[in-house]
Amino acid sequence: MIARSRGRRLTTSIAMAIAATAAALLPLSPAHAAYSADQPVYLQLVSNDGNATQLALLQGTVAFDDGNTKYRYSLTLCWQHAYPAPSFRVVVNGTSTSWPTQTGSTSLPGCQQTAVYNSEVNFGSTVGNVRFDVTGGWFGSNGQYQTRTKSSYTYDNPYN
Repeated sequence: MIARSRGRRLTTSIAMAIAATAAALLPLSPAHAAYSADQPVYLQLVSNDGNATQLALLQGTVAFDDGNTKYRYSLTLCWQHAYPAPSFRVVVNGTSTSWPTQTGSTSLPGCQQTAVYNSEVNFGSTVGNVRFDVTGGWFGSNGQYQTRTKSSYTYDNPYN
């Protein structure tokens, strides 16, 4: 009996040592990309007919992953005096890629409506830079309908 008990303890001890070694070698969770610091986004779209009517305001942040293929943004689009509602698109490496999908809404002073856009985008190839283009329309002082698109600053990927 004593020999069998010692053998069982030895087998149990070896199994526990192997399990502890395996647990120490395996990561607890999958690796995640590290993101750059958030870069502030601020783009005020104003009519260009001499009245300088505030049409829309896009603001929030954009950041890039250290693998150079993803970026994320957290933005709000404030509908001020545009007609119909303003919109924006994402331009990556100088090429228009998408019209973002709204993920929520909120209320901000001076806004008819405020749409929220949060996304992490896997571009699939190197992201050199990102730009946001906001478009809004209005009826000018002459009664003619006009539209305007304004581009934001181009946000460079700090990992390139």
